[in-house]
Amino acid sequence: MSNPSPLTHFDAQGQAHMVDVSAKAETHRIARATGTIRMQPATLALIASGSAKKGDVIGVARIAAIQAAKRTSELVPLCHPLPITRVAVEFVLDEAASAVHCTAQVETLGRTGVEMEALTAVQVGLLTVYDMCKAADRGMVMDGIRVLEKHGGKSGDWVAAAT
Repeated sequence: MSNPSPLTHFDAQGQAHMVDVSAKAETHRIARATGTIRMQPATLALIASGSAKKGDVIGVARIAAIQAAKRTSELVPLCHPLPITRVAVEFVLDEAASAVHCTAQVETLGRTGVEMEALTAVQVGLLTVYDMCKAADRGMVMDGIRVLEKHGGKSGDWVAAAT
């Protein structure tokens, strides 16, 4: 091909492959991602009171998010398994929007970034909220899942534009 794809997970013939990161420098890499799950006010009240049938929704969702970050390479076929050095997950209950916001920060000392791990942590954290509350509210909606920022590596720092 005379015009190679800017997508790094495809070779010159257009076939999927795992990117070779062996020539990249090991640097401290950080990524933050966020997302939201919207629900009925009564469902949010259940979460806030800790009286959901399955228990501490936010506590279980936090552990699920951390576990998901660590297992991202098992879920996303072309992700490298990474030695994650830190995962921090925050949930904020937003009464005005009848929503729960999740933010995950993942860090490593490695040759490739941790954006996928941060995104996976957020998604699985929100999925866990859904799973634990679906008996009360099957209409919950997850949205706004995105990378907020990344630091480290050859491309340096990137911060999302405000929305």
